Amino acid sequence: MTTTPPVWIWGIGLAIAFPLVTILLGEVIHRLKRRGRAVSSTVRLVRDVLLPLLVLLLFLQHLVLVDPGTRLFRTVETVFWVCVIHASLSLLNVILFEQAEADTWRSRVPKLLIDLARLFLILLGSAFVLATVWKADLAGLVTALGVSSIVIGLALQDTLGSVMSGIALLFERPFTVGDWLEVSGVVGQVIDINWRAVRLLTLEQEMVVIPHKLISSEIIRNFTKPTPVHAERIQIGFSYNDPPNLARQVLKSTALETKGILLDPEPDVFTLAYEDSAVSYEVKFFIRDYGDIEQIRERFMTRVWYAAKRNNLTIPFPIRTVYNFHGPTSQQKGIAKKFSESLEAIPSYVPLNREQQSVTTASSGISLQHFAAGEKVIRQGQVGNELYIIVAGQALMSTRSENGDDLELLSLRNGEFFGEMGLFSGEPSVVTISASNDLEVMKISAAVVNQMIDRQPSFAREIGQILEIRRLAIQETTQAHHQSLQ
Repeated sequence: MTTTPPVWIWGIGLAIAFPLVTILLGEVIHRLKRRGRAVSSTVRLVRDVLLPLLVLLLFLQHLVLVDPGTRLFRTVETVFWVCVIHASLSLLNVILFEQAEADTWRSRVPKLLIDLARLFLILLGSAFVLATVWKADLAGLVTALGVSSIVIGLALQDTLGSVMSGIALLFERPFTVGDWLEVSGVVGQVIDINWRAVRLLTLEQEMVVIPHKLISSEIIRNFTKPTPVHAERIQIGFSYNDPPNLARQVLKSTALETKGILLDPEPDVFTLAYEDSAVSYEVKFFIRDYGDIEQIRERFMTRVWYAAKRNNLTIPFPIRTVYNFHGPTSQQKGIAKKFSESLEAIPSYVPLNREQQSVTTASSGISLQHFAAGEKVIRQGQVGNELYIIVAGQALMSTRSENGDDLELLSLRNGEFFGEMGLFSGEPSVVTISASNDLEVMKISAAVVNQMIDRQPSFAREIGQILEIRRLAIQETTQAHHQSLQ
C-alpha cells in the first residue's frame, strides 16, 4: 500500500526546488552562451516554459487537489506535453543539424525540409497527446484529413509542385544566396530562396521571381561556383591592314592594364575570323566578381580606342572603303590638319618646325598619341628614349617609395613636357606619368630631340633646369614621406 506525501511536503518541495532549478538552469544557459553553443536556446525553453508548466501541474494536482479529469487540468497537461515535444525536436535539431560538420549530409539538408519535418512531427505528437489526455477518437479525424488532403492536393498541385522542386533544389544546393545565375536568359544575383521561388536582382536593379518548378526544368549557369572567377569574352575588329600580331599584343596589354581584370589567369587574345569589313579578334579575360562586369567591360572598351590610336590601328566601319592612289586621301589631310593644330598649341620655346606636314613628321619620329584617364604613359622602371609634350589634357607625375607607397609629385599641364629623365640619362625612369583625364601628347624620338637641340641650344638648358627642379621635388617628397613614417 502506497501513501502520498502530505500537502505541506509538496508545498515546501515546490517552493524550494523551483527557484533552485531555475537558478541552476540560468547558470547552465550562461555558460553555454559564453561557449557559443546553440543548445542554450533549448535549455532556455526548458527553464522558461516547461519548468513553470510542470510546477503548475504539480501545484494543481497535489496542493489544490484538482481532479486530473477536469478540463482545466487536461488543458494544462496538453500544453505541457506539446511543449515537451517541441523542446525535444529543438534539441534533436541542434544535435543533428546545427552542430553538423561542413561537407556532410547533415549540413546539406535544407532548412525548409527540416522545418516541414518538424511541423509534421509536432502535429503527429499533438494527435497522440489528444488521444491520450482527452481520449479522442482519431480514426474519424484521420479519414477526414485524408479526404481533405486529396482535395487540397488537387487544388494546389502547381504550388505543391514548386514546393517539392524547391525542396529538391535546396537539398542539392546548386546555388546559394549571393551567387550570380543565368536562368532562362535572365542574369541576376540570388537575394532570397524561399519555399516557392527564387528571387534574383538583375544588373538593372530589377527583382525577378522565378518559381522552383521552372528552375528545375531549366539549365542554370552559376557564375560564382565552383569559384567566383569568371571568364568574359569580347570581340573586337581591326582593319585588314593591321598586322594580327600587333593587334593581339595591343589588346592583351590593354587588358592587363585595365582595373578589375585579373593577372592570373592571364588574359588571352585569339584571331577569330576574317569578316567582311574587319579581322575579328576575341579577348578572353578573367574577373573575380561578376557584379563588376559592366564597369570592367566599359573600362576595357574605352581603353581599346586610345590604345588603337596610339598604335595606328584602325577600327573599321562596316562599309566599303574606296582608296585613291593619286594623291593624299581625305583621311591623310585630316591627320595633317590635326598635327598642324597640335603644333600651334606647343609653346614657342620648343624648337619645332610648324610648317611640316604630319605625313613627313610621322616618318621622322614625331607622332600624336592619346591616353585615357588613369592610363600610364611612362612607368617607373621603364627605359625610354622619347620626349613627350602635352598638347591637351593633364598628367600626374608620381613615384613609388621603398615601402611601396605611391607619392604624388607634380601635375603637368598643357605645353609641359616629360620623359626627359630617361631620355638623357639612359637609365630606367624613376617616376610614373599617368593621365589625369583624357590626354593628348606629342611623342618625339631621341633623334628628333637632338635635332631640336642643334637648332636651338637654349632648349637643352631649359630641359636641364626642369630636370634639376624635378629631381629636387622627388628628393624632398621622398624624404618627407620617410620622416612621416618614423
